[in-house]
Amino acid sequence: MTVSITDVARATGVSASTVSRALRGQPGVSDEVRDRITTIAARLGYTASRSASSLASGRTFTIGVVVPYVGRWFFGTVLDAAERVFSAAGYDVLLYNLGSPETRKRFFTKMPVRKRVDAVLSLLIPDEEESFALRSLGVPLATTVGGPRPGFTVVGIDDHAGTESAVRHLVNLGHRRIGMISGSSGLQHWTTPVERRRAYLDVLADAGIEHDPALEADGDYTVEGGERAMMELLAVSRPPTAVFAQSDEMAMGALRALRRHRLKVPDDVSVVGFDDHELADVIGLTTVAQPVAGQGAEAARLLLRQLDEPEAEPPRHVQMPIRLVLRETTAPPYPRGPQ
Repeated sequence: MTVSITDVARATGVSASTVSRALRGQPGVSDEVRDRITTIAARLGYTASRSASSLASGRTFTIGVVVPYVGRWFFGTVLDAAERVFSAAGYDVLLYNLGSPETRKRFFTKMPVRKRVDAVLSLLIPDEEESFALRSLGVPLATTVGGPRPGFTVVGIDDHAGTESAVRHLVNLGHRRIGMISGSSGLQHWTTPVERRRAYLDVLADAGIEHDPALEADGDYTVEGGERAMMELLAVSRPPTAVFAQSDEMAMGALRALRRHRLKVPDDVSVVGFDDHELADVIGLTTVAQPVAGQGAEAARLLLRQLDEPEAEPPRHVQMPIRLVLRETTAPPYPRGPQ
């Protein structure tokens, strides 16, 4: 026999509305009562009806997630962590992968998420018109990329400070020919490469090191791109003794290129990455660690909190911690004449 919410309410001695609030994690129910309701509901085998809950609350119990590249490690890691939080709270995820300009334009023209989701987690940086389109949905919005923007809860890191710690580490080791592998092709309106390059230039200037444009190369934020960029840096008349890669994946590509050139790391070239990818420790990569999964989980929790407490003012910007992790790919430059 099917157990109804009325049966649970009768067994616990409370109203059906109290049972509903308790099982959906809404405020207004004491911990003691909530625990009793949860225990009795489980014992009776009660399962909440998704359709009934939707009708009662006006919610779809679905979160829209918009990504530029679901196959990239950073975005995939954020998405996985966020989905776990949403799923645990009883929400489904509706994923939109906007990897091409055509797909992106079609999405923001038609806005297929309208009336289909309760909130949106955007892992791309929208332009002004796209931001307006998302705000017009009238649902909570969050992101883990870019800086603060109107209408969004932003969970992120200080890209400038992270890059500064990485490049200053190389300077303090004694390096003066410091290259950088960056890349932003295909990732529209993405500010991260800009912030990290600005920090790179700031540290060089503070150290009295003249910037050499030949020591910058585009790595497209991929392993293959990082390898190609390192090849370019090795081909200049005075190659770098150290390289800062704006992502660990590009740093891995750089290490592969150095290995193919029979160059030793860090004896011949030091390498620093950014992210603390799950493989960074395995290969001994010095890197700037950021909580990638943590950003996804936190953004998801903040969206759910906005849904449960619509009257509360949501945070506009949450800054997550970063730290420089020293491993085996950095060392003082090996003496080999003027640098």
